Amino acid sequence: MTANHVPGEARQVSEAWRQLAARPNPTEAFALELVAQLPEPARRWLTHAIPTGTPLSSSVQLTMRGEIRLGVWRRFSARQILAPGIGYIWAATAWVAGLPVRGFDRFTTGTGEMRWRMLGLFPVVTAVGADVARSAAGRLASEIVLAPIGFRTAVWTAGRSADHVIGTWQVDGEAESAELCIGPRGEVQSVSLWRWGNPGGAPFGRYPFGCTVHSEQEYAGLTLPATFTAGWWWGTGRQGEGEFFRARITAVVLG
Repeated sequence: MTANHVPGEARQVSEAWRQLAARPNPTEAFALELVAQLPEPARRWLTHAIPTGTPLSSSVQLTMRGEIRLGVWRRFSARQILAPGIGYIWAATAWVAGLPVRGFDRFTTGTGEMRWRMLGLFPVVTAVGADVARSAAGRLASEIVLAPIGFRTAVWTAGRSADHVIGTWQVDGEAESAELCIGPRGEVQSVSLWRWGNPGGAPFGRYPFGCTVHSEQEYAGLTLPATFTAGWWWGTGRQGEGEFFRARITAVVLG
């Protein structure tokens, strides 16, 4: 996996992928003084996740595999480029009735889009527009836990308890906030937010969304979530109904 290699599923947005990969990196490396003024849970998380001296890259690339619920649970493999506070492209192949469904979700330059085809020929999902972009911006906020080196793209404030912290980003003029629950060692335990969407065909609006982290691992020098589940209605009695994503990170490259 290299920064310049665009996965085949994202060929239609290859230029956007390269632009995310080519963002200039800050010249600083991680140091304790950079987090000294942050709320304590944020300091605990970041000093656990990022070794002192780590270059603060502008983006990360991840490979993952898992299951996604498309009616029933389907296995998938994916690559993602993620630039915190800026955008992402998630390119994947899922398997439906033994046939490949390939495509991407993205948020780049203010545009949200989902485009998926079976066998590369038959459209399965095509979605774009303001509602898709607002939902994608919420996802971008929540995925800071996969790229903690981008912590300075957010404003951090105290959360609901001593183990919670809230990151807030201004994305295309709209505030997007995600609340992280941080464990005693600094590990991310969960992420929750009110994300724009229409789960289950509901009218578009903001609904509970979240992610539970089940394990962590060291990748490229960073300690990151390794296995996690995500979905709508997180933290409510409908969480099981809303769960649609189960993943394991298999590799990470900085920059």
